[in-house]
Amino acid sequence: MSISAQLDQQCVNALRLLSLDMVQKANSGHPGLPLGAAPMAYVLWTRWLRVNPQNPDWPNRDRFVLSAGHGSALLYSLLHLAGYDLSLDDLRQFRQWGSKTPGHPERGHTPGVETTTGPLGQGFGNAVGMAIAEAQLAACYNRPGHALVDHHTYALVSDGDLMEGVAAEAASLAGHLKLGKLICLYDDNHVTLAGGTDITFTEDRARRFEAYGWHTVAVTDGNDLAALDAALAAAHAETARPSLILVRTHIGYGSPEQDSFKAHGAPLGADDVRKTRQALGWPPEPDFLIPDAVLAHFREMTVRGARDEAAWNAALSTYAKAFPDLAEELRRRLRGELPPGWDADIPVFAAEAKGLATREASGKVMNAIAPRLPALAGGSADLDPSTKTALKGLGDFNPPAAQNADRQGADSGGWSHAGRNLHFGVREHAMGAIVNGLAAHGGFIPYGSTFLIFSDYLRPSLRLAALMGLHVVHVFTHDSIAVGEDGPTHQPVEQLASLRAIPNLIVIRPGDANETAAAWRVALETRDRPVILVLSRQELPTLDRSRYAAAQGLRRGAYVLRDAPDGKPELILLASGSEIGLIVAAAERLQAQGIAVRCVSMPSWELFDALPQAERDAVLPPSVGARLAVELGVPQGWERYTGAQGDMLGVERFGASAPAAVVLREYGFTVDNLCARARKLLAASPQPPRIAAGMEMGTKEQS
Repeated sequence: MSISAQLDQQCVNALRLLSLDMVQKANSGHPGLPLGAAPMAYVLWTRWLRVNPQNPDWPNRDRFVLSAGHGSALLYSLLHLAGYDLSLDDLRQFRQWGSKTPGHPERGHTPGVETTTGPLGQGFGNAVGMAIAEAQLAACYNRPGHALVDHHTYALVSDGDLMEGVAAEAASLAGHLKLGKLICLYDDNHVTLAGGTDITFTEDRARRFEAYGWHTVAVTDGNDLAALDAALAAAHAETARPSLILVRTHIGYGSPEQDSFKAHGAPLGADDVRKTRQALGWPPEPDFLIPDAVLAHFREMTVRGARDEAAWNAALSTYAKAFPDLAEELRRRLRGELPPGWDADIPVFAAEAKGLATREASGKVMNAIAPRLPALAGGSADLDPSTKTALKGLGDFNPPAAQNADRQGADSGGWSHAGRNLHFGVREHAMGAIVNGLAAHGGFIPYGSTFLIFSDYLRPSLRLAALMGLHVVHVFTHDSIAVGEDGPTHQPVEQLASLRAIPNLIVIRPGDANETAAAWRVALETRDRPVILVLSRQELPTLDRSRYAAAQGLRRGAYVLRDAPDGKPELILLASGSEIGLIVAAAERLQAQGIAVRCVSMPSWELFDALPQAERDAVLPPSVGARLAVELGVPQGWERYTGAQGDMLGVERFGASAPAAVVLREYGFTVDNLCARARKLLAASPQPPRIAAGMEMGTKEQS
């Protein structure tokens, strides 16, 4: 064996044993994948991956996604050896409290980790989003002789990833979009946590991906470094299709549990670790051993990375001289900044009794913002005519026309990766994972859209967006039983409560067109977490803001929409979304009957809960115990605002198929019923009425 080949093998085994030592010291983790997949990771990282470990955020770096996040020990070993800010002591603290090496990779927690993975299939979908991001930015900003955006997205995926439906959805779309710079290395070890793949997963994966429109390459021996290198070269040469490299590996390679599901997710134990070291020709001690030659070889990545970034910075300077406006726009996008005047064209909607659906208002706001905000891009799960999320005149993201010569009878004119409208198809889960990938890549404020009822289909991606603090926006329309004739299958009931239960996620349900405009401002200015806009299908009155508080009060999560004449209510009516019109109408009737009523619009619990206690008390005075909340959803959670003496008019069963007005009436969402419940609530309250019947409505409350 040549000296070079010896060093290669030593580097591979260093990755294996570092990972094994991490799992063994923690007495927790997954040793099987690192032992089997170390060779492909080594070849990719040392021969192909273009990154700068000294600057993990260099914009033109290649992206590496460990979709099989249970193999995190392998990723941490790679990051340490390559020279990222991850010490050997950090590796020793694997899976411990406060460490930089948690059980599964976490974006923003460990330098060099591009996205949070572990729930299988999610990283695959994120990688598709990152590849879309690269393609769109390249199409928008590259010019002849100036390939400023030019990098690849790699993912290491497992059998479990490819079994998950989200990966199937994302793979299908990636093939259609011809994402030639997406390369997935498949750890084809024939074993899952519970047994061999022969009990659940016997399809021909290569042919499946070829049917999706992917280029596939098979490596029959996962320890053959030359074959792995050749497969990556072939994937790079294929520019019109994404590539799947199927690498036949052996889980737990070199250990007594090789090729057994027992190697998947449990430490091998001290005796088996000793036997594995012996089988791989590794010294029995010390643990966490890194030979000097291995470290020096890996650290060449730092030298190359610094050189590559310096060359890119020089190219950016040259580009900026030739295209100063484009360069500044690109820099701003990569910094995640909103451009000056981005909100100059946001409409102010005139008061109107008929009004318009908040989904309609949202579409108008989006199209007013989009021309001034190039980072805004996204689409729907085949629903943009209904969710009103199409960006007019800004093109569709689709394969360039030159790659669509086979589209018989189709007009491929205008097909381009530069378009800002993404068509996800009926693939809600992939949509969620892909917009997360767009946000994680940088340069985008991505959005996805579907009906609120189908938010359940992408909940894992929503949760991960919140966990990562990604700036993504989801537009969920058709938000209640007021959907009407489509019936209970399409009428969300429990979704609002379940979304509000996700930490670090902002849910906003605006009540009219101007609150919708305010909601979009919040969504675009909130950079550290995802935002969900929950919108109506039905038309809603646009409130006269000369009589009611300004819609900008939405920024506070809840605000006094209209008040008792003296600002001292005996009853507080609270509502979100479409129900604010209902509580306003009820308040006017109750006030005519001598009851002092405050109406509170409460579009976002999360924004309201973030206020200081004194500001929350100013909206919901503790002295007023008679509170009645109204929302077209399950009551769960409202008790924190209504209190022990309060009440909530909600929906505690599934919906029904009938015209919306009929459904609302039958479920009690009428002024008559609301007033009756309010009077019953007051009758049980110790507070007596304090104003005479017929007093005029209170004046506008400042928000």
